[in-house]
Amino acid sequence: MNSLPRKVLVLLITIGASSTALADNAAEAREWLERMATAMSQMSYQGTFVYVRGGGVETMRITHVTDDNGVRERLYSVSGPRREVIRNREGVRCVLQDSGAIVEDPVVASSYFPELPLEAIGSHSNGYRLELRGKARIAGQTARRVSILPQDEYRYGYEFWLQEDTGLLLKWVLKDSNNRALAKLMFTDFSMGTGVDLDELEPDAAAEEYVELPTFSPVKTVVIQSSPSWQPHKLPPGFKLSAHSHKVSADGIFEHMVYSDGLAAVSVYIEKQGSELGVMQGVGQLGTNNAYTRKQGDLQITAIGEVPAITVKTIATSMARSLASN
Repeated sequence: MNSLPRKVLVLLITIGASSTALADNAAEAREWLERMATAMSQMSYQGTFVYVRGGGVETMRITHVTDDNGVRERLYSVSGPRREVIRNREGVRCVLQDSGAIVEDPVVASSYFPELPLEAIGSHSNGYRLELRGKARIAGQTARRVSILPQDEYRYGYEFWLQEDTGLLLKWVLKDSNNRALAKLMFTDFSMGTGVDLDELEPDAAAEEYVELPTFSPVKTVVIQSSPSWQPHKLPPGFKLSAHSHKVSADGIFEHMVYSDGLAAVSVYIEKQGSELGVMQGVGQLGTNNAYTRKQGDLQITAIGEVPAITVKTIATSMARSLASN
């Protein structure tokens, strides 16, 4: 048997070593994200951050406390439109000067700090890859950089900078599949543990000014057992049904489905509209969320989510009435 040429052997060894290094890097990146998830829920922290999305810039202040009274959080605006959000064991309440900012769709009404269902991230089936990338200095703290990289055009990616000692999130950037920044958040001052001022948990607004704000998590959502009347004949890789609701009223029919890859989520609405009502069809944008609407007879089909335009278009155009409902 002829032995392999020396150059081929060197190449195979190099490829094997590179694959092992990449796997180790991804595993370490995942460990950092696990630390972040634990730290953000179980530690007390406080700071001022700048949030940039599209052409808008907001400066916000947050106080997050975990103690014998459970988890309490207060978030309020330092600049821009007035807003104040209180989170505690009773739920989420908010005051927003711009009432249009209260979005009923819980997929759109997401937190400034993204939830990461770690059991779904980094698997080969959901379209993301994890990577640990160097260090930076944020708000006077040393931070490690972790990337969640999209592997196709159907989803966005994230970059996180995590406080080196605790894993607390100091900065994140939402990026499209071409590595362009769509939104970012960065703390400008930051304290934790005993450095947190508990007095800042006290709200400024009167109780009657608050409204309840729905929350959504793809992992925590329970799928209703009834089958949707409408189903897509094609879904982007990794996406599957996460939630479903359906109702029939005097105003017509209404069906809502949520499709998720574990990190990103897309809401699909099937609504009956009067034939005289004009429907703006095609792609629309709301901040970092894209929407696609089309009309089929007297029905309006809309898909919306924090995903690329091609994702909502793919899902909306593939929706069809299931055979079981006919």
